[in-house]
Amino acid sequence: MAFSIRFAKEKDVTSILKLINELAVFEKEPDAVIVTEADLLEQGFGTHPLFTCFVAEDENEIVAIALIYLRFSTWKGKTIHLEDLIVKDKFRGQGLGTLLLDEVVKYGYGLGVKRICWEVLDWNTPAVQFYEDKGARILKNWYLAQLNEQCILNYITNIN
Repeated sequence: MAFSIRFAKEKDVTSILKLINELAVFEKEPDAVIVTEADLLEQGFGTHPLFTCFVAEDENEIVAIALIYLRFSTWKGKTIHLEDLIVKDKFRGQGLGTLLLDEVVKYGYGLGVKRICWEVLDWNTPAVQFYEDKGARILKNWYLAQLNEQCILNYITNIN
């Protein structure tokens, strides 16, 4: 198959959201996605884009994405966070993940970033192996901390 990789366009948000929902199902959180097509349009393609997205196409069908954004590390400086690298189930194992990760790394290199980082679920052994095979270090001694919307509200309520 001849896959093509390109930057996402506004017209791609429906396909991007479908892949995001497919990932949520795979990660056993099918009801967790609250982002909408309107959010993706505004926050990815509006006046001040918050993310960049690469898409992989097969015969004009978007079959994979890599969604990234810039961060700042107090230790390293400019970094890229790879929020999600998603490949449709039936297209896995055909090199799409590598092609997308290649684009992310080339893009980051072009921007002069000092680090590219992401999370991977510990039970997703194929993904862990994929990233380790690419030379990534999996940091097993760090915990991911988050405040979700309700936790933010609780926090604000407690400090006021």
